[in-house]
Amino acid sequence: MRPIVTIAGSSQPSSFTGKALAVVNDELSRLGFDVSTFDGGTLRLDFPGRPASEDAVRLRAAVRDAAGVVLSTPEYHGSMSAMIKLAIENMGFPSALQGKPVALLGVAAGRIGAVKSIEHLRSVCGHIGALVVPNAISIANVHQAFDANGRVADPATEASLRELARSLESFMRDYVCPKFVLEAAVREGAVAPPWTATV
Repeated sequence: MRPIVTIAGSSQPSSFTGKALAVVNDELSRLGFDVSTFDGGTLRLDFPGRPASEDAVRLRAAVRDAAGVVLSTPEYHGSMSAMIKLAIENMGFPSALQGKPVALLGVAAGRIGAVKSIEHLRSVCGHIGALVVPNAISIANVHQAFDANGRVADPATEASLRELARSLESFMRDYVCPKFVLEAAVREGAVAPPWTATV
């Protein structure tokens, strides 16, 4: 099965970030992916420049082996959470996210949603060379989107979360895989580079 790593970027137990990500994970599993989730509430990560923790080594290895990644974050003070930034900073250099298809999910308590956190997260991912899926998802009023048992209660929210999983799958299928296959074929001389074609 194709491995996918998803990261819940909240350090709070039973967070809404994790609940939203669980819906994405469910859809990824339905699509045939083998999903491994790292929960910020249990991860033990240190600051850059210090010896990598066991969790950091495990996270880095899983991301390197993954076909794609989902990063999820709550919006804190107009930006991404410290936990998701710390997870990224523990990916090594060059980053294990380099060249990886990455889908972004943000949740927020307010009406505007997690627009700013996704914007900042997209910028960081682009800087380290990740291939960011265009269709990021921002969930506004997240406290109202789930019931007391943690199940998604809003059909529109559920549809958006499941669409994020499908967007990652289609991005990998339609853009990433054909691109890499063609480049490999050109390097091996099996296919002439398209820029050498004559008319």
